[in-house]
Amino acid sequence: MTDHDPDSLTASTGEAPSNAAAYSVSELAFALKRTLEDAYGFVRLRGELSKVTHHSSGHVYLTLKDEKASLDGVVWKGSVRRLSIRPEQGMEVVVTGRITTFPAGSRYQIVIETMEAAGIGALLAQLERLKARLADEGLFDQSRKRPLPVMPAVVGVITSPTGAVIRDILHRIRDRWPCRVVVWPVVVQGDAAAGQVAAAVRAFNALESGGAVPRPDVLIVARGGGSVEDLWPFNDETLARTVAAGSIPLISAVGHETDTTLIDFVSDRRAPTPTAAAEMATPVLAELRAGVSGLDQRLSRIAGRMIEDRRTRLAASARGLPRPADLTAAASQRLDYAASHLSGGLRRNLDLQGNRLTAIASPMRPGLLRGRVDLGQARIRDLGERLDAAIKRAGDATAYQQRLEDAGRRMANCLTKAVERQGDRLTALDATRRMRLSIGNQIADQARRLESLDKLRMSLAPKRPLRNGFALVSRADGSLVRQGGALAPGEAVSLMFEDTTRQAVIDGEGGRPAPAPKPAAKKPSTPPPSGQGSLF
Repeated sequence: MTDHDPDSLTASTGEAPSNAAAYSVSELAFALKRTLEDAYGFVRLRGELSKVTHHSSGHVYLTLKDEKASLDGVVWKGSVRRLSIRPEQGMEVVVTGRITTFPAGSRYQIVIETMEAAGIGALLAQLERLKARLADEGLFDQSRKRPLPVMPAVVGVITSPTGAVIRDILHRIRDRWPCRVVVWPVVVQGDAAAGQVAAAVRAFNALESGGAVPRPDVLIVARGGGSVEDLWPFNDETLARTVAAGSIPLISAVGHETDTTLIDFVSDRRAPTPTAAAEMATPVLAELRAGVSGLDQRLSRIAGRMIEDRRTRLAASARGLPRPADLTAAASQRLDYAASHLSGGLRRNLDLQGNRLTAIASPMRPGLLRGRVDLGQARIRDLGERLDAAIKRAGDATAYQQRLEDAGRRMANCLTKAVERQGDRLTALDATRRMRLSIGNQIADQARRLESLDKLRMSLAPKRPLRNGFALVSRADGSLVRQGGALAPGEAVSLMFEDTTRQAVIDGEGGRPAPAPKPAAKKPSTPPPSGQGSLF
């Protein structure tokens, strides 16, 4: 504090100024905040919620009120996830928290850390509001409920493993329909019950067919009776949405017949008791067997009546048909008439064919075939003479050989075809045995002669001596050289061997040996003997 001048007095009042310190607005606001937080660090309030606002940041702003006063409140995002209920307008709740101020607005408020419904009436009101919201979303519609399997192979049960409920379900299923039962143990009471049941439903739906744990065909969520507080976990919104989203049909068997929970509305079927749920999930094997037996008996009776009815109708239809003998009488008569004329016709046809065969076979005599063979021999002799003349005139041995081979093949084919034709005709006519033997001898003789002529043809082939080491010498104009004396020194000739043709020049005269060549790298070769000229 600063000292003031005693002379500086207020003229209007005539009083001296106070020496108290002056606070700033912020200092006073935060001093009040600390005072309230120290004095009311933990409070428990009961009131009705109003002006509930779920902010996009995750915080919840609300007002707690009763009939005479109201108090602003806030639930921070971290505490919202830990609340046991969802704050809604008009809900009566009991909250715990601490009192603080909001310095920017000169207001005090409560920072809420826990919240629970105040009384059964509030819980039921909250449940009705939640039920209405889920109904508006279509989670209760009958159209989305799945039918239960008629004969399930695996039944999944979600319940406590120690209670009487599981024993009743197992006993009932064993009596009605022996099948595999998979039990998922959970707690069915308390704060953890809703989460465990929801996790079990999700786990069963996530199983794959053929895995180590079989996928159930139907699920049963079961719990015995109890108070509203005991059954309250089955009113959880998350559990209800999990059941609605599952793909396996689910039966809800929570409480007794008069008890109703939220899971009953979203499940595919509601059972008044766990035992009734086991009966809904499974058929009665004895009843199925009796039903099958009854159907089998009905099928037998119906089949018997149908056969009898068909037999009666067949007999009635048969009475209206004519006798089989009357239907076949005319056809039988026509058959007899045709059979009586058949033998005569066959005999006449046989005589006609015999006369034709005799007329055709009469000109076929051995002399006729002998004349054809003589004619063939004459043609062969003529061809041989022409062949010799052609060999003398021909200069090209290759062309001569080709023509000779073609002529031989044509001649052989002609004779073979002639013989085959005569043989076919003789076989078809089937003359006497003597004629066949004579013709066979003639054919064999002609074949031998043909083979001899072919050998002669092969021996006359120009290239045949070439295989034995001889060479065919021809002039430049293609004419064959038959005598060496006709060749002049220096004349070019062609030497045809078996595999190729070489060119050569006549060197030296007859009776005089030609000088041998002198290669650079080899010794001179021995001169040819006297009397032969060198071709190289």
